[in-house]
Amino acid sequence: MTEHALAGQESYDPNRLLDTLLEKMNLKNDAALSRMLEVAPPVISKIRHRRLPIGASLLIRMHETTGMSIRELRDLMGDRRTKYRLSDAQGKPKPAPDAAPAQPQQNQASMH
Repeated sequence: MTEHALAGQESYDPNRLLDTLLEKMNLKNDAALSRMLEVAPPVISKIRHRRLPIGASLLIRMHETTGMSIRELRDLMGDRRTKYRLSDAQGKPKPAPDAAPAQPQQNQASMH
């Protein structure tokens, strides 16, 4: 199984973040943490064993649940990146279809 790009960073330590969340929220174990974050328990296990990165949606959920800033959470896991790379497809406009021009929409108020 291949590791995700962030796992290759020496400073990356998802366990530090997870352990801090356990302590901050007074939780006993990863199962309680998974319930709090509303994710399946294997998700936390995969993150601990660096088989799954902490994705944006989970990071936002951690922020909403704990009140900690996204920057704090990222610092705890050792994510020191200041910029993110987007795939080539992201941010580019979709190519215009060669079909007929769009027909103007009728105002629904005039239809009554």
